[in-house]
Amino acid sequence: MQLLMLISCASSPPQNTTNICSMFEERRSWYKAAVKSERRWMTPVYVSMAIIQQESFFDAKAKPERMKLLGFIPWRRPSSAFGYAQVLDDTWTQYKEEAGNWGARRSSFADAVDFVGWYTSNSRRINGIGQEDAYNHYLAYHEGNGGFARRTYNSKSWLIDVSRKVQANANLYQRQYSQCEKELGRNWFMRLLF
Repeated sequence: MQLLMLISCASSPPQNTTNICSMFEERRSWYKAAVKSERRWMTPVYVSMAIIQQESFFDAKAKPERMKLLGFIPWRRPSSAFGYAQVLDDTWTQYKEEAGNWGARRSSFADAVDFVGWYTSNSRRINGIGQEDAYNHYLAYHEGNGGFARRTYNSKSWLIDVSRKVQANANLYQRQYSQCEKELGRNWFMRLLF
């Protein structure tokens, strides 16, 4: 029974998704995974977390809503997006091959945050997007790097608004993280020792 409750809690979103410090206090493994991704791909923790927050609200099993047939009958989903980072099947396969993470699962936070780091690293290389530029990283994330280069987002005012929201969340997470980063690192290191 306790194992079932533990698994249930681990797959549900943290209690306070508006505070990065609270999330990392509640989910120490998330902190470790986010830092590992930052070290590997050079994408700041707060940028990755803002993208994941927008994509799934930290729900491991998030999927796009089903389309409606005749306006009310649940039908197919508009895409194969799934998990924390809402990654499409083909993009996930490409990530596993290029990043060498063959056993990766989209419902694993560690794999999802590593994916976001990999993707934004590619966006930086392909489109010259700055590390901390959550606004443009989200546009490239949503439109693909080719779509970003073609500026397909210009005809999508709703996406521009969402990208502004992602940047605002990244800014908020950055301010919060600057207050708790050292303490989180110290606590994590102490747990390794004892």
